[in-house]
Amino acid sequence: MSPLLTVAGLSLAYGKGTPALDGVDLTLNRGEFLSLLGPSGCGKSTLLRLIAGLLTPSGGQLQWQSPIARGDIGFVFQEPTLMPWARVIDNVRLPLEIAGVPRVEAVDRAMAELEKVGLLDFSKSYPRELSGGMKMRVSLARALVTRPALLLLDEPFAALDEITRLKLNDDLLSLWRRDGFTAIFVTHSVFESVYLSTRIAVMRPRPGRIVAELPVELPSQRDYATRTGAVYNDHCRTVSTLLHQAMGAAP
Repeated sequence: MSPLLTVAGLSLAYGKGTPALDGVDLTLNRGEFLSLLGPSGCGKSTLLRLIAGLLTPSGGQLQWQSPIARGDIGFVFQEPTLMPWARVIDNVRLPLEIAGVPRVEAVDRAMAELEKVGLLDFSKSYPRELSGGMKMRVSLARALVTRPALLLLDEPFAALDEITRLKLNDDLLSLWRRDGFTAIFVTHSVFESVYLSTRIAVMRPRPGRIVAELPVELPSQRDYATRTGAVYNDHCRTVSTLLHQAMGAAP
């Protein structure tokens, strides 16, 4: 894999100089699925927003290996953040409308993304008519409609029930394999991070920094058998130990 982004000595201080991140070093490779794992307050979401260009760092560098435009980055937030007055199709095509894509092309592309996430029949529905999982699928479709090179996901499934969350994990992996984008996924869940990722970066708090990285040696095609397999469970134990060490607890 070739590098897409190199983060070197990145820091961010809030308010009166309180450091949220300090000395973050990370290399992101093209086509990989990287999870940022750590406790609340360790700066995972802050790092994601710095990469997206939504925040300006206090120090350090973000070095893209080739120029990347705002439209090349998709962002899925913790909440779906859909426009309640707009139909599903209009929510999904919004980024294309902002980018000046002709309406007919924008609608066609939005419908194609809705088909990928299994919501083609709900294109004319309003967000209030959808379940939480369906709203998140719309949010995924909207983030992918611009065909981004990089997809950033900030704990998108944390508020969902376990059954819906597991299904969306599978769907997200299917989209990643099909579309070939690079992904950074923020989560508190050891099990989710191992299931989704090709690599995991563990963060510690106060100030936030990356203290461990672990490649996940599982096949890209993953399913229920993966979750019950010995290799998956071995990875979960290893990552749990790294997370406890990062939090200052005994392994």
